[in-house]
Amino acid sequence: MTEAAGRCLQHTTAVSKRAAAFVLSAGLVLAGSLATAQTGAAPAPAAQATPAQQAPTVNTGTPAATQTRSAGSNTQQQQNNFDPVTGRRLTDTDRTPQDKDNTTVERTGATQPLSEFQQLVATSTGRTLPIYGASLFGGVPSTFAPVDDLAVAADYTLGPGDQIHVQVFGQVNLDATYNVDRTGSIFIPSVGTFHVAGLKFSQLADYLRTQLGHVYRNFDLTVNMGQLRSIPVFILGQAVRPGSYTIGSLSTLLNALFASGGPTPQGSLRDIQVKRAGKTVIDFDLYDLLLHGDKSNDIRLEPGDVIFIPQVGPQVAISGSVSTPAIYELHGETSLKQLVDLAGGFTNVASIASARLERIYEHTERSIIDLDLTASATTQLRNGDIVTISPILGRFKDAITLRGNVANPGRYVWHEGMRLLDLIPSRDALVTRNYYDKLNQLGSVTTQAANPDKTGELGVRSGIVAAPTTGGNSSSGAPVAAALTDTNTPFAAVNDVVLPAPDIDWSYAVISRQSKVDLTTSLLAFSPGKLFLEGDQTQNLELLPGDVVTIFSKADIRVPVRQQTRFIRLEGEFNAPGTYSVLPGETLRQLLRRVGGLTPDAYLFASQFTRESTRRVEVQRQQDFADSLDAQIASATASLANSAIGTNDPTASTADARQAVARLRRIQPMGRIVLSLLPDSRTVDDVPDLVLEDGDRFIVPRTPSSVSVQGQVYNANAFLFERGKRVKGYLHQAGGPDRLADKKRMFVVRADGSVYSQQYGNVVHANIFPGDTIVVPPILTRSNLLRNIIGLTSVASSVGFNLAALVYLTR
Repeated sequence: MTEAAGRCLQHTTAVSKRAAAFVLSAGLVLAGSLATAQTGAAPAPAAQATPAQQAPTVNTGTPAATQTRSAGSNTQQQQNNFDPVTGRRLTDTDRTPQDKDNTTVERTGATQPLSEFQQLVATSTGRTLPIYGASLFGGVPSTFAPVDDLAVAADYTLGPGDQIHVQVFGQVNLDATYNVDRTGSIFIPSVGTFHVAGLKFSQLADYLRTQLGHVYRNFDLTVNMGQLRSIPVFILGQAVRPGSYTIGSLSTLLNALFASGGPTPQGSLRDIQVKRAGKTVIDFDLYDLLLHGDKSNDIRLEPGDVIFIPQVGPQVAISGSVSTPAIYELHGETSLKQLVDLAGGFTNVASIASARLERIYEHTERSIIDLDLTASATTQLRNGDIVTISPILGRFKDAITLRGNVANPGRYVWHEGMRLLDLIPSRDALVTRNYYDKLNQLGSVTTQAANPDKTGELGVRSGIVAAPTTGGNSSSGAPVAAALTDTNTPFAAVNDVVLPAPDIDWSYAVISRQSKVDLTTSLLAFSPGKLFLEGDQTQNLELLPGDVVTIFSKADIRVPVRQQTRFIRLEGEFNAPGTYSVLPGETLRQLLRRVGGLTPDAYLFASQFTRESTRRVEVQRQQDFADSLDAQIASATASLANSAIGTNDPTASTADARQAVARLRRIQPMGRIVLSLLPDSRTVDDVPDLVLEDGDRFIVPRTPSSVSVQGQVYNANAFLFERGKRVKGYLHQAGGPDRLADKKRMFVVRADGSVYSQQYGNVVHANIFPGDTIVVPPILTRSNLLRNIIGLTSVASSVGFNLAALVYLTR
């Protein structure tokens, strides 16, 4: 059974003979509907009527006026497979993304194609407008389902199927529940049979009291309703699921509408008719409920009532700056103002001075009319009109915009003869609020150790703040200076001197101005330095309405080095270490002289000078190098069938190599510049005359007392420095190269970051200075590329990316 047929059969039941007789007596011709309804199941007996609290039973047999549904098909689903304009059946290849979007969601979760007017509106306005009120039936109507615990109104009419609970006390005691039979009567033992059908609930107690009074005296009586009967009703016309429904006797028109899924896009929301005994008893306008919450016309249904949803009336669309853009159904003559009221009124950005009205002219062509809403509010609308309310322009009247590196960016009132100094009265207005926010933050000093030592003492060093270190995976050669100058205190660095905000660009600012004639934009440049610092009135340009004044900072546009704000950080063996502002054109040597020079313990040969611009270049080169390794790994994996390290599985070898390259990518270069100092350099005069940049950092350590031996040796370690001792002696202390060592390519990383390799001399007999590192690399063979890459990255992790790349590239 198909899903569509399953849904159809789920809602289909037999129409009882009683309901059929009632409809026929009312003169309704529903032969096609009844014939379809009676196929499939026997009539349900009256004693098994559906309780009011249960979901209403629906017979979806379609009236003769519409297409009949069969058990194996779903008319609505079939309708979705046809082009709404041409009527041609659509296949999956015919459906475009736009076609798939041109649907509205039903209450049942299925979809319906857009109406023809909705498609026209979407083409005209660029957006799909909903039919106002259709979303009311978009979900399961749990809050509208009839329930059995509601109070029975006094005007409720009794009928067959109702239960009456009677309590009598006094001369006679009685507590029983009676069912109203098909004749409309109840039978009370020892009293008789009484006809109660047609009585109002408010009349029932007096009626039974009178009847029992013929037999008994001196008693009192109370009457309540028990289970209520179910009644058959019919929902016809443009309903989502037309057919016959069995609902609770307390159900109203709205309950039935929700049970049927409401009107289709082609159905009216403003003229829903309830027909009883061949006459229309009420015309219900759903807009009263939607707009005002008024359901006073929501009448209670009676057995055999017909709810008829006619074709939709005249429709108009309104879009743009209104509270509820949608397609509205007209009811009688409607003016433009009344349509705006239906749509919830204008939004706060609506331009009420102009609106656009599109109208279908004599069913032949479309026309456009421009309306002034203040003067055309009484314009009468016609079927098919499309009204568009435009928002106001974003333009400010008589305003100047100030933005950029200023304290109070915003829009200011323009006045005749206004100039730049009227907008920015002083240079203090060029300091951003963020600058003061950062400047006013209070620093703090660590007053206790982060972790106690083994003895439990805190080791408090009041006022001492640890210098920031490179940390983690940073590597650029042998960072001897950073390691030697790092503090041994457990305190973490909490204070630093940083620029709170970028400084203003005193050489350039601009006024952006749009021409009132041809609307082209021009830029008028001026110099804030000349205007605010030198008082040059030629820079005090006149402002016009709509101008945008932009003040730049040195972070926005790159300025010459001499104009940049530059800070350098000095750490280690200086007489006054700290962060210093660099004067225009000042070099490293000049700065060191100005701040007091070096201490007697300074070891310039192992100093470390780092620069941010150099670090960025190294990062890019490292990524390029890692990319080339990835390409070689892919090539080697494709060509080698059985190549692995320690196993015969090439996949494991490839995975290890890729993890090694990933570790290489995580190494962060430091941007170190080798200053080419001599081991015996001791004074400021030995420091090169290097022009400084913002963010430079110069670390000078004390003279170290050790030499490191790393790589393929039996005991990689740090050994005490001995003057005159050469590489051979330190290798002897480390046990010498092991079996995997490449003794022909040993090299020495000097304390200053330079490298002395076998290509330029005999490394074994090379002199060693304090802080040097002797590196014995592994044997790298071209026949096993994956093994080489893993070995290369291990070297990079220990001695730095630059040196590891050197080892690899010199193969």
